[in-house]
Amino acid sequence: MSVDTATVIRPIERTVLRHWRLEFGQIDSAGRLVGAAPDEEVAFLTLDVAGESANVLSREVMEELDRLLGELATRHLRGVIARSDKPSGFIAGADVREFGKIDDAAQAAELARGGQQVLDRLAGLPFPSVALIHGFCLGGGLELALACTYRVALDDPGTRLGVPEVRLGIHPGFAGTVRLPALIGHLPALELMMTGRAVTARRARRLGLVDDVVPERHALYAAQSFLTRRPKPRRPAWYHRALGLRLLRPPVARLLARRLRAQAAPHHYPAPYRILDLWRNKASPATEAISLGELLVGRTSRNLVHLFLLAEELKRRGRTHRHDIESVHVVGAGVMGADIAIWAAAHGFRVTLQDQQPEILARAVGRAYKFFQRRFKDERLVREALDRLVPDLAGHGVRRADLIIEAIVEKAEPKRELLRRVEALARPHAVLASNTSSIPLETLAQSLRDPSRLVGLHFFNPVARMQLVEIVRGKQTAEAVLDRARAWTAAIDRLPLDVKSSPGFLVNRVLTPYLLESVKLLEEGVLAPVIDRAAVDFGMPMGPIELADTVGLDICLSVAETLAGPLGVPVPAELREYVAQGRLGKKTGRGFYRYDAKGRPKLGWRARRAPAPAHVPITERLVLRLLNEAMACLREGVVAGVDDIDAGMVYGTGFAPYLGGPMRYAQSLGTTGIGHSLYRLSQEYGERFAPDPGWSQPELLLRHATPA
Repeated sequence: MSVDTATVIRPIERTVLRHWRLEFGQIDSAGRLVGAAPDEEVAFLTLDVAGESANVLSREVMEELDRLLGELATRHLRGVIARSDKPSGFIAGADVREFGKIDDAAQAAELARGGQQVLDRLAGLPFPSVALIHGFCLGGGLELALACTYRVALDDPGTRLGVPEVRLGIHPGFAGTVRLPALIGHLPALELMMTGRAVTARRARRLGLVDDVVPERHALYAAQSFLTRRPKPRRPAWYHRALGLRLLRPPVARLLARRLRAQAAPHHYPAPYRILDLWRNKASPATEAISLGELLVGRTSRNLVHLFLLAEELKRRGRTHRHDIESVHVVGAGVMGADIAIWAAAHGFRVTLQDQQPEILARAVGRAYKFFQRRFKDERLVREALDRLVPDLAGHGVRRADLIIEAIVEKAEPKRELLRRVEALARPHAVLASNTSSIPLETLAQSLRDPSRLVGLHFFNPVARMQLVEIVRGKQTAEAVLDRARAWTAAIDRLPLDVKSSPGFLVNRVLTPYLLESVKLLEEGVLAPVIDRAAVDFGMPMGPIELADTVGLDICLSVAETLAGPLGVPVPAELREYVAQGRLGKKTGRGFYRYDAKGRPKLGWRARRAPAPAHVPITERLVLRLLNEAMACLREGVVAGVDDIDAGMVYGTGFAPYLGGPMRYAQSLGTTGIGHSLYRLSQEYGERFAPDPGWSQPELLLRHATPA
């Protein structure tokens, strides 16, 4: 007797909530969702957070998930597949905007425990589950994937998995510190959690973080096949498990802590040390939640979250408009020009790179090949990127480019002449941009018939690491040109910051007094390593003397000379002397320091151990010169408000991120105290410490400020 299949095939069933969609059926061989027999039915749990470009785990999203998991637990299913409907990726993590609403450690811990309970319910379903991952799978998103039985990732360069919470001053809070070591082994898990780095899909498979990596066309079918085959979940290799033995944990933790101190001070960045403590003590999810709560309401996390939200706002501004740029022409294949061209080509743009000397172009192409190899790993992607970067000795690319960037020597006259010639050849709609680091656009625009086309695109060195690009507005720059410049900057994954055209713009203007004060300390006999050590102890990524050598003393001199007249900044004689002698810093092997073949300063043991002079307030002098100039920029309207100064100085120079930026730090100190300290230093060390008038106008610190 035959059975009518219509009586045993259930139709597709759907439950749609605000953020989640739950469907029951199965994937056929063509990759379509169809009805299924009761014992073949699969649940498809799809996240598409309303009103957001990326999925984030807000409290409401987690509450909806909890409700759907309760429904799933009552069904007899082959399994469940969790996926995302967002093109941007799987889940980008927790909703960081909710962090600012939490002001109590116990409240934060309770929220973490709530999230743990939801994911425990996912892990405890009576049938297997698969996380189908594409794009970003970060933080809480990866913790959700870890709660699934299996993980399948798309074989795509855009797929990235990681737990970057440490970059927000916290650590995983949905039991990630427990599940991740159990899945991939102790040292690999600690490395991911303590650095916050994300890995590609293929790297994740090698680590054991995902079970399979597949092309997009096979993704759903591959995920469903895990539910059919139900392979035994993987375990890390024995040597990765062995380090988790109770007797080995304390010595391993001490060793890792010693290495960590060379990169981050525990009183500035406690989160990675907390991760080590949790691991050493074999902490439970409950202990993890308590630790997370304490970190989340601490100063470091508050400030790092503040900076994260500032960066997101800059990206949003950039994505508001279209850039309509396909082809880019860069003039000047020195380090900066080459790096701009390489970065643009890496992000899919056709780039022509022009220089007068073929050997400089050849060097730039060699530099590009090494960069693309490190970035893409895949030789096919490396070749495609190289094909997009075309050496252009004759400058033919000018006529075809939508964006032309000059990146030649930092001198006004050569730049003016180049821009005049470029304008005559460029297409009418092409944007003309200068990578000048300090010269006002009005000075450069004097040679142009249409100065409204000129905008500043000031990148920072090294381009691949420094996220900021100053978008410099001249008096005649058209708003449409600024919109395109911001949009293109966002398209190459940099942060566009609007600044007014004025000597030094924002970052170099604020940084120059800080660097010059360090040279003044040198002239007074304070040793360079002592000065640098004081700055690093304060929280700077490197000391001002080494920073000057890294930027290049010739560049420092050029910026100082540009600022000397308008701002009354004296140029140290020692700086002029070194440049005249060809001691330009790291690029020549000698500046204030001598450098070895790997670019490291050569220091004798006496210099390394020399104590700071007790009578010289090194840190105070350096930092207050910087804060004073930042206030001057705020008062003069070089940027829109305090948030822009914080973003500019952190993402453009690395200013102590744990403090949230110079103006955030100034707010914590109080304007009155800063004014008094500057006045005291001006009495002892001279007029360069005279307090800016802005310190007597505390309302300036409220201009465009992000609430704490």
